[in-house]
Amino acid sequence: MCNLDGVANGWPELDYAGWSATCETLHAHTQVLGKLAAALAPAEPQLQHAALRLSPRGWETLPLPAPDGSGAFVALLDLHNHEAVVEHSDGRARRIALAPDRSVGEVCRGLLAAVSAMVGPVEIDPTPQEVPWTAPLDQDDEHRSYDVAAIGEYLAAATRAGLVLAAFRAPYRGRSTPVNAWWGSFDLAVNLFSGVPATPPSQDFIMRNAMDAEEVAIGWWPGDARYEKAAFYAYAHPAPDGFATARVEPEQARFERSLGEYVLDWEDVRAAADPHAHALRFARSVFRHACAVCHWDTALAGSAEGQPPPVV
Repeated sequence: MCNLDGVANGWPELDYAGWSATCETLHAHTQVLGKLAAALAPAEPQLQHAALRLSPRGWETLPLPAPDGSGAFVALLDLHNHEAVVEHSDGRARRIALAPDRSVGEVCRGLLAAVSAMVGPVEIDPTPQEVPWTAPLDQDDEHRSYDVAAIGEYLAAATRAGLVLAAFRAPYRGRSTPVNAWWGSFDLAVNLFSGVPATPPSQDFIMRNAMDAEEVAIGWWPGDARYEKAAFYAYAHPAPDGFATARVEPEQARFERSLGEYVLDWEDVRAAADPHAHALRFARSVFRHACAVCHWDTALAGSAEGQPPPVV
């Protein structure tokens, strides 16, 4: 359990250097869930079918069709009880403990065996994606660090970040995604689309499928080897000349050229009198700027700062 007593405004500190080993282990565990979603969920534009969700329990898939036709199941990482879980729509469940010195490979094999026993054999591509390590997930004996306190702080922080992203997305009148939990880059993000197609930045499988439409993405990550700080981020695709030159709000936000994205560090958010409003100000400011330089429809762009329609 995460104890938030004494944490500034209930927004916990995240020291990437202090929990990087556990962060990588958790990241690798999420990739197993993502591989199941990619293998079984009906395909959607921009690879949305492969995305996971952050719930109050942790990371989980949406309901996936059971290969044996018996209904649906979900796979999840319960970060309160520290278990990888497979749950069937008929009430059956199997659990694999997450614990220090239990490797990603061991958990992966246990999870796949639980799925197989419950709904029939499922084949996944065990190759990890968008990470520097290369060991197949079902053979990964390197990643085994699991700091329970750090996991609790991460879940508390990710929950706060997810609520900001959900509030930002809510009034937008165009096509948008829910708050996705992306297992490749280990971040949370919402994507807002203009409705206009775009040329992918490369013909890499992920790029050509995920970035074939004009979009603005607002997200949050807990830190990684490229940028060792938790932060909110924002980018536009395609990004025209002038995108990187704006002075966006709040004052601590900046364009990080090494990433090609605007960032607002988590510590600057935590230090604010109202962290939620501070982070939401960043999201709206960058989106306003992106819509202007990308020439989005003004009414569509403006809707992101309005109110959702009344419930009648």
